Amino acid sequence: MELRHLRYFAAVAEELHFGRAAARLFVTQSTLSVQIQQLEAEVGGPLFARTSRQVELTESGRLMYAEALRALDQADRTLYVARQSVLGEAGSIRIGFAGVAAFNGILPTDLRAFHDAHPAVEIEVREMALDEVVDELAGGAIDLGYTPEMAWTSSMDCLDRRVRAPIVLAAAVRGDHRLAGRGVVQKADLAAETLILPTSGSDTLTIEERIRPTTPGTDARVRLVPTTLAVLALAAAGLGVGIVPQETSLLAVGGLVYLPIAEVTGPDLLVLTRRDETLGPVLAYLRTLTGRA
Repeated sequence: MELRHLRYFAAVAEELHFGRAAARLFVTQSTLSVQIQQLEAEVGGPLFARTSRQVELTESGRLMYAEALRALDQADRTLYVARQSVLGEAGSIRIGFAGVAAFNGILPTDLRAFHDAHPAVEIEVREMALDEVVDELAGGAIDLGYTPEMAWTSSMDCLDRRVRAPIVLAAAVRGDHRLAGRGVVQKADLAAETLILPTSGSDTLTIEERIRPTTPGTDARVRLVPTTLAVLALAAAGLGVGIVPQETSLLAVGGLVYLPIAEVTGPDLLVLTRRDETLGPVLAYLRTLTGRA
């Protein structure tokens, strides 16, 4: 039995006339009769009582009509849901992000734009360490990721990336740190400081390489931690200078002072997806970003 058999059966059950049902279905009456005969043969008995003057449902036909309507409604619902998913109008999307994407306002703005355009899509967000975003995306645990470019590795050929926005860096220090009174921090001021940075598995230009002066013999120390909040906690404890997105200055953490870093270009914030992605909500999310770029 195929869905067309049920559709043909339902039309005859509602019209109680083979000619009108055939016209409604845009098929010939003989074609419709053959389809009903095939269905009755599969059921094992008549579904209609036919006379030269009228057509009526048998008791079996009445029972089958009720079930046929439910089956047809479910089939239509299944097709609708699949189409909506392909178009990005239904389903879910899992987004992993490094804290910087929230601190600089990019992620909340993007999420609002996508939700406004596709309100039926369920959005799941998870904060992650920088390199974890890449690993989880490549492994299929998330569908889309926001992370600074230093978390990108050239070996991740299964991923596509697009630049979302530049990240401006700042130095976070305790209020009693020797640099706290400076209006701007120079790269030379950080030469002998312990830099507290978020972990990155990158083989591209790191934040440390952007900030450290090229003077040889510098007593340089780096402490790597998983997240931006961990950077702030250690900097507030006086264990070094935290290097964070400038927008992090909106967070009042342990009396930290945030200072711009002169002549330092921060990394770009990337949006990562799997290469050749076919998931409707992800493609719709990317279209939303393109429309707002």
